Amino acid sequence: MAEMQILTAAQMSEADHRSVEQGISVRELMENAGAAVARFCLRHLRQHGGGGPIVVLCGRGNNGGDGLVAARHLARAGRTVRVALLGVESDLKGDAAAAWEAARGVDGLELRPVCDESTSREAIAGAGLIVDAVVGTGFKPPLRGLAVAAREVVAELATPVVAIDLPSGWDADSMGLAGGAEAFRADAVVTFAAPKLAHVFGHLTPGKSFGPVVVAAIGTPAEALPAATELQWAGGSKAVAERPRAVDGNKGRFGHVLIVGGSFGKAGAPSMTSLAAMRAGAGLTTAAVPRDILPMVAGVAPELMCAPLQESVAGVSGQTGLALEQLEAGLLTGLLKGVSVVGIGPGLGQEGATPEFVRGFVERVSLPMVIDADALNAMAGRTELLKRAAGQKDAKGRARTIVLTPHPGEMARLVGSTVKEVEADRVGLARGFAVEHGVVLVLKGWRTLIAHPDGRVAVNTTGNPAMSKGGSGDVLTGIVAGMLAQYSESVTEAVEAAVFLHGLAGDFATAEQNEHTVLATDTVRHLWRAFREPVQDRDGFTWIAGLAARKRRQEVAYA
Repeated sequence: MAEMQILTAAQMSEADHRSVEQGISVRELMENAGAAVARFCLRHLRQHGGGGPIVVLCGRGNNGGDGLVAARHLARAGRTVRVALLGVESDLKGDAAAAWEAARGVDGLELRPVCDESTSREAIAGAGLIVDAVVGTGFKPPLRGLAVAAREVVAELATPVVAIDLPSGWDADSMGLAGGAEAFRADAVVTFAAPKLAHVFGHLTPGKSFGPVVVAAIGTPAEALPAATELQWAGGSKAVAERPRAVDGNKGRFGHVLIVGGSFGKAGAPSMTSLAAMRAGAGLTTAAVPRDILPMVAGVAPELMCAPLQESVAGVSGQTGLALEQLEAGLLTGLLKGVSVVGIGPGLGQEGATPEFVRGFVERVSLPMVIDADALNAMAGRTELLKRAAGQKDAKGRARTIVLTPHPGEMARLVGSTVKEVEADRVGLARGFAVEHGVVLVLKGWRTLIAHPDGRVAVNTTGNPAMSKGGSGDVLTGIVAGMLAQYSESVTEAVEAAVFLHGLAGDFATAEQNEHTVLATDTVRHLWRAFREPVQDRDGFTWIAGLAARKRRQEVAYA
């Protein structure tokens, strides 16, 4: 699929205006939007136990018009539908008024104005499914009047709610979890043309699992959308992993990953990283680990190749000086022969000569590199080394690829800051660091960001709290390295796809278990599901969130 920009409310409004200028009327967009909502409800939601009517809560603007069109399509599909208009018919203007007229007389469709809390409660009573079409992207909080009354009634019910465009009351430009605190609750969202900031940074209902957020194409011309925005959606890059492999492919064509890591008591980290690189599709994977832990790492999979390092490289013996001597003497040259990408850091430790070895390795080994964990800590206060290393050229004259994968604590150490300061401006910090140092920065956290040297920043929307466990970062490093080994000509897409796939595999693992029991290795075990599941379904919906739930059961039951 094509790259998907994340829009502000103003950019979406401008896109609508440009669509009209290019001959696509607001009424046509409204018809397509309402039809898409109805199609989503019919395909992916079923009514609450008891099979009550579908109640569509409509405001007086174009979002309400979308709801009226959806109601008409749902009724014509054989569902019993009740429209609760928050206001009176004379309040409707333009295309929304035309949508009301088109809904008159449709079998199975009741049109009911709502004037106060009492009539609102009556209109919603017994609903088997609620469609929220009160206000959309152009709305600025807070809600008032009848909308507040309807919101309070809906909050009391267990009935599933699907929101059109946004849960009414959400600020479309919100970039925080609390952005929808005073909004309607929602179990699913259908938005149009492109996601808005709130869709990727928000969460539908606190205390509930992550529900579906889908984008429907409604005829907005590509030329009407911004050519580039401040942020993009990382899931669009998954297309790189959905291409079929060449029928005459062989392991040599899918890259060789070298994982450098491990120390006494930390054999698991390079083991998980290596396993993830193999599962991500790398043709060959070698783990270079201290001699004492090599048997444990080798046991992770018979397909994994292993090479011993002097124990002092990982700091086990506490000796100093030997690490750089190995590099200077060229003792690792044979190990690096034929390697496509290096992942360095998982479980490496910080004892002895290890930090010095890491810095020397990064500067002298001019291969594409994924730097994580203790290798990142070795760079604290020494980021000019990263800038020099990223400025190196490969055999084809291209800038060297260096990917950093810090969590907020590692990022704070890297830049000499605090976690609070890092979290205060994640996007700005990630973009600034990536551009200044010429690296790809994967800043992990609630929504992981992928910042590129050209200023592009992508937002990942997969993953869940179950992945907040030791080993998750090691697995991500392996997936990133494995993807880079295969798609060295498409660095941007390879890294973004890796982050998206990692989170999606975690979502599949959590759907099978729960948020307490999932281990990092369970994520590796579900990678095949993440690779197999397309982000765009047969109905043309692009799934920004909720993809694992869609696969687990095509019809989500709210019983």
